[in-house]
Amino acid sequence: MNDHVVNRPEGAAMGRRRFLTAAAATGIVATAGLAASEGPARAASAHRPAAAGTFRVPAEDVRHTRTWMAFPDSSSIWGRTLSGVQSDIALIARTIAKYEPVYLCANSASAAKARSLAGPSVTVITSIPVDDCWMRDSGPVFRTDGAGGLDAIGLNFNGWGNKQAHARDALVAGRIAAHAGVPFTAAGVVGEGGAVEQDGAGTPLMATRSSLVNGNRNPGASQAQIEAALRAAYGASEVIWFDGVVGQDITDDHVDATSRFLAPGRALVQMPLATDTDVYAKDARKQYQVLSAATTAGGTRMAVEKLQGPDYDRIRSTNRDFLASYANYYLCNGAVITGQFGDAGADTAARATLARLYPGRTVEQLDIDRLGTGGGGIHCVTQQQPVP
Repeated sequence: MNDHVVNRPEGAAMGRRRFLTAAAATGIVATAGLAASEGPARAASAHRPAAAGTFRVPAEDVRHTRTWMAFPDSSSIWGRTLSGVQSDIALIARTIAKYEPVYLCANSASAAKARSLAGPSVTVITSIPVDDCWMRDSGPVFRTDGAGGLDAIGLNFNGWGNKQAHARDALVAGRIAAHAGVPFTAAGVVGEGGAVEQDGAGTPLMATRSSLVNGNRNPGASQAQIEAALRAAYGASEVIWFDGVVGQDITDDHVDATSRFLAPGRALVQMPLATDTDVYAKDARKQYQVLSAATTAGGTRMAVEKLQGPDYDRIRSTNRDFLASYANYYLCNGAVITGQFGDAGADTAARATLARLYPGRTVEQLDIDRLGTGGGGIHCVTQQQPVP
C-alpha cells in the first residue's frame, strides 16, 4: 500500500484502509517470530558481498528485466472489495505483461485464482507469500552500479507504522532478492518505496517528513539521520523534503501520488482544482512551490510540470477514501500505465500530458476503481527490476 487519498472533501473520515481489523496486531507480533524462523537463509542473503562499483537506485524509465507484483487474498483486510481488487491487480499485471515480464507473488491458496485472472502472460509464483498487494512498499528497491552489477535494498517494511498485519510482507524484499539471485542489504531506515522518489542520477530524492520522520517508523531519529540513511541507501546526494500530511491515511502521505521525477532536474506535481481546499490540496500546492524553488546538485533550478487532477464530483467513485491519482503511474518498457477515473475531460487531458512528457511511450489508462477505493494506485502495486 502506497499512497494517500488526495483532494478528499473537507472533513472526510480517516483515509486509506479504514477497515483495518484487530488482525493487524496479531500480524505485527508474528513478524518477529517469522523472521526468526528464517534466520540463516535471510541472514545469508543480507550478508552476501555486494558487486563492485557505486550502487544507486536508477530512474524508473530505464529498461526493466521484469515487474514484481503481489496478489491479495485477505478478506480481513479487503472485506467485500476483495474480488474487485483482485481483478484490478490482474488487469494491471496483464497490461504490463504486454511490454515486459511480470512476476505475480501469490499465496498457495489463491494461486489458481491469480493464474485464472491474470492469464498465461503473467508468471504466478507461490514461493514468496504475501499479506497484501502493495509491492512498492514491501518489495525490494533494486540498484545498479553502471558496470553490470545489480543488488537490492530493503526498507524494513513495518506495516506503515504497525498499522496492518505484515508478517509475510516484512520478508518480501529479502525473498524477492534471493529469488532474483542478487545481494540484499537492509537500509538504515524504516520506510516504504512509495515514500521516496529518485531521479536516477544520484542527485536529489523527494520524500515527505510526515511519513518518514515519524515515530511510528523511525522513533528517536532526527531528519538529518534519516536523510543520511536514505542517501546511503539510494546513492543520492540530497533529499528534497515536503511536510506532507500526518495521520490522515495509513501511509502518512506518500510522495508518489503527488510528485514524481521525470528526469534529472525535471519533475511533475499533480495539482488540485483551484477550488479544492482540503489538506491534500494544500499539500500538493506546497510541494509544487518547494520543487519550483529546488535546485539540482549542480545548482540548476528544477523544472516542474503540472499534471491536473480530476474533479472528485465527476469521477465514478463516491467512496471518500478513493485515490484518483494520475501521478501514481508506472513506467514499464515502452509504456506509461496510469488510471482513468470517469472525469472524461480530466482523463483525456492527463493522457495527453503524459504522452507529451514521455514521447515514444504508449499511454495505457485503466479503470482501477476497486484498487482506488482501497486508497492505492498502479505505482503502489508495482516494483521494477531494472536491467543491470
